[in-house]
Amino acid sequence: MPDAQNGAAPAMETVQFSLPVGEISLRASAQLPVGRTTLTQLLPILQNLENVVVDKVGEEARRAGKSISCRAGCGACCRQMAPVSLFEAEALAAWMRSLPEARRAELEQRFHRALSALRDAGVLDKILASEWALDEEQTTQLAIDYFHAGVACPFLEDESCSIHPMRPLSCREYLVTSPPELCRDPTANEVSGVRLPLKLSRALYAFGQEMSQDARGWIPLVFLVAWGRSGAKPGEYVAGSGREVLTKFLEKAAAVSASANE
Repeated sequence: MPDAQNGAAPAMETVQFSLPVGEISLRASAQLPVGRTTLTQLLPILQNLENVVVDKVGEEARRAGKSISCRAGCGACCRQMAPVSLFEAEALAAWMRSLPEARRAELEQRFHRALSALRDAGVLDKILASEWALDEEQTTQLAIDYFHAGVACPFLEDESCSIHPMRPLSCREYLVTSPPELCRDPTANEVSGVRLPLKLSRALYAFGQEMSQDARGWIPLVFLVAWGRSGAKPGEYVAGSGREVLTKFLEKAAAVSASANE
């Protein structure tokens, strides 16, 4: 991350911290900018933290005789309504703008086709009717309707995620141990999901709720291109030194986790 004024690399510091995951506390360290940093700029650190949590849970599942069955080439879950925090949306929109024009146009066309397909299936209007976010039963039904519409994530290519290294936290958190073929219709088959003791995505959603006064604090991934045209910079909502931003995030993650376990 070059310095905007003189092109030099920014000053960095090593920060040690702990992350409560269930009944244990993971010790970790990260190289963080000393200067001003936004929550969006810190996403690579948070993605790495999420990977550590997921790997830990996968290890525990294997010890219990239940291996994670999610693999490249099995894209059934990529037909669900994937939640994307506003901060992840900011980063993904910026990444898309950096692509060569032909590739960007191709992806934008995929998003357009996905929205058209959801509209034709009668699902788009349901998503736009925001009251569903306040009702658990309506939320569940919308998720079912969305999945049955069979609309693939625009980033899905050959049944694999084309943005795997920067995929949303919610996608990293969706894990199953049952046979992959059962995921073709989780409403009809008994899919065994893995419960994560800590979901870092929830902390990002909580910040999004605060800044947008939205009950969700996230957008459906399929809305990414339309949302990106707003030029919004939600990362500015949580800014400071790298250490300060990470501390704010960890405090929010702990609060959200405590609330979920009450």
